[in-house]
Amino acid sequence: MTDAATEMKVTAASDIEVDREALDLSIKEFAGPNGDYYVNAFHKIHDATSAIPNTFNKWAALLGPFWSASRAIWGMFWTFLILEIIAWVQIGRGAWGNPGADFADRAARQQERAAELLARAADATEQADIDRFTKLAENIQKAAATSLERAAAAQSEAAGILITGLLMLLVFKLVQGFYADRVYEKQYSNWRIDPDSTESGRSTRNIVMGAILVAAIGPLIVYKFTVNASLPLLDAFPEQQVSAMFLGEGNGTLFSSLANWMEARIDAAAAAGGDIFDGIVAGVRSVLDALTIALIGSPWPVVMLVICVTAWRAAGPRVAIFTASSLAYIALLGYWDVAMETVALVGAAVLLCVVFGIPLGIWFGKSQRAYRAAEPVLDLMQTLPAFVYLIPIIAFFGTGNPPGILATIIFGMPPVIRLTALGMRGVPESIKEAAVAFGASKWQLLKDVEIPLALPSIMTGVNQTILMCLSMVVIISLIGGGGLGKEILEALQYAAKGPGLLGGFAILFLAMVMDRIVQGAFRREDEKL
Repeated sequence: MTDAATEMKVTAASDIEVDREALDLSIKEFAGPNGDYYVNAFHKIHDATSAIPNTFNKWAALLGPFWSASRAIWGMFWTFLILEIIAWVQIGRGAWGNPGADFADRAARQQERAAELLARAADATEQADIDRFTKLAENIQKAAATSLERAAAAQSEAAGILITGLLMLLVFKLVQGFYADRVYEKQYSNWRIDPDSTESGRSTRNIVMGAILVAAIGPLIVYKFTVNASLPLLDAFPEQQVSAMFLGEGNGTLFSSLANWMEARIDAAAAAGGDIFDGIVAGVRSVLDALTIALIGSPWPVVMLVICVTAWRAAGPRVAIFTASSLAYIALLGYWDVAMETVALVGAAVLLCVVFGIPLGIWFGKSQRAYRAAEPVLDLMQTLPAFVYLIPIIAFFGTGNPPGILATIIFGMPPVIRLTALGMRGVPESIKEAAVAFGASKWQLLKDVEIPLALPSIMTGVNQTILMCLSMVVIISLIGGGGLGKEILEALQYAAKGPGLLGGFAILFLAMVMDRIVQGAFRREDEKL
């Protein structure tokens, strides 16, 4: 029995020794040069019982960012490159810079101004003017003397700034030395998990790249912040010189040439497609007019009652009470007509977004190639600032409510497209295969299986589209759009705080009512399912 236990212990010890040898070979393969050092360092880190660093990498401390670059630890490279540059800036300011230069320049300007005032006092004929200019000159001379004192005091601190910079550099070097092995050990752990996506060893390419980055960034920043009068090239891009290089002298700048070319092309396109653009505006106006007649042309009690009943049926009594209170707030403050105009604008935009966005989303959900082709366009529609939309809208479609709706569509359509495509791609393949096995056609599969299962995502997209369209209400008022956005714009123009806040609350209540109704309707449908 004792012999068996002893044999098991020997076997376990030999297994541990084999595992350790394999681990050492793995570390050496990962580290490349100086593999033995990193074997010992990593074992010390593994055996450590506290978070205090128990290794010190002298090469990381001496070389700093160069070592990090050579080992492809780019996060550490950028962190300590920035920190060491800050330290070198302090060293430069203390060694060869002039910390009091700003105060000295201010004193020189103040002395020039005082001399001007004294000259005016000498030329003045009225005693009152002489006294006034003289008094002003004396005050400015006192300020100049104060500035000179501050300049001298700042200059006397140069030694302290130099010492501070040296201490900062020393601290940063020590931190890199103590923590370099720990950071590299984490990179080794990532390499063992996924060797294809984690760099290993010491790469000449990384060393060259790190040296180029340090040489290109460090000296320029240190020079810029330590020299009183740096090169003008570092302060402003030489736009005029570059434009002259490409266009020749006297032909304007690249900006003016490109802007004129784009304006000419847009004008030509607007003239060539005038009939098409007018047709689009007419179609949007017809939808808007129908909603406007229904909301504004109908008696207000009827519209209010229909909205409240819709809220009750869709989302329950609490939402209906909130809807009635919101509509009462809007009506009592005299916002009823403009609020209904806003609802008509948002309704027309959302209707068109849904009519075109859901079919596109279904197509993109079924065709990965089509989605990849359309994704850059959707990204552009969502990331481009909303104000930028208004420029081509004005150029092609003019001003007013219909062009504002078109701008709103551009801003509000991407969510319904993306979420519809996401919902279609989320339908399980097993369910679709089962439906096809039972003889469902492509249309039946889409209508009875895919769309119902994707409906939660589709309704989320519709809700997001409603809120994004409503957020464009204020912006489209800049191109002649009406509704509550016009009230907000006028309040901004005249700094009318009260009317602006009241109008803003009206928009807020409209957004909350629309959101609650849509969300409530979706929840009830979900409960039925």
